[in-house]
Amino acid sequence: MAEATPTSRERPLSPHVQIWRWHVTMAASILHRVTGVALYGGALILAGWALALALGPNAYGGYMSILGSFPGKVVLFALTVSVLFHLANGVRHLFWDAGKGFEPRTADATAVIAIVFGVAGAMALWLVAAALGAL
Repeated sequence: MAEATPTSRERPLSPHVQIWRWHVTMAASILHRVTGVALYGGALILAGWALALALGPNAYGGYMSILGSFPGKVVLFALTVSVLFHLANGVRHLFWDAGKGFEPRTADATAVIAIVFGVAGAMALWLVAAALGAL
């Protein structure tokens, strides 16, 4: 039977944020989780919009004035970025499920593409909406 040593050994450290070097795939993973949570908030905003629509013109007008305010537009823009990034990163995960894109350079490149698609796509959508007078 093995006997326990009377001296204590150093316990191994679990990897955490202060140990790992930040890289783009880590940021994409964290952003995917954050945007998923943000989309839950967006679903609540959409449900509030539907409720205001059902309650009549006064409630709908008040709700739309909140969404049309500057803070409301900032939230809606952030939700647009969230939807587009989450979509692009979800496609990235589908490729991973098929066993493709695990090479570090490919994973880094697709993470950057997903982030850029989220931000640039949202800007493009909002510019088109502004040009059409929807804002």
